[in-house]
Amino acid sequence: MVVSGSHTMEAHQLQHQAACMRKALFDQGYLDEQFLQLEDLEDEANPNFVEEVVKLYYTDSARFIRNIELTLCLRTFQEVKQEHAALKKKLESYFQLARQAR
Repeated sequence: MVVSGSHTMEAHQLQHQAACMRKALFDQGYLDEQFLQLEDLEDEANPNFVEEVVKLYYTDSARFIRNIELTLCLRTFQEVKQEHAALKKKLESYFQLARQAR
């Protein structure tokens, strides 16, 4: 198969852009040694191994985040209900005392 010169130049440009983006992700602290370890596991048999692991991570973590969110919402809602009940009791006591004071 003959590859045109512009195609290889375009591929080289894309590889350079990907390398720059990868470096920026490391420089910004988004990627670390663990990412390098995952990359070491990638080979010709599994050329997209890292991408697949990251996709699985985001699928699983989205579910975990949703569960945490629901738990926190439920806990916060319970706190609101308790505060509501406490305020109701305090106001009932106040109004009872205010009626007696008249």
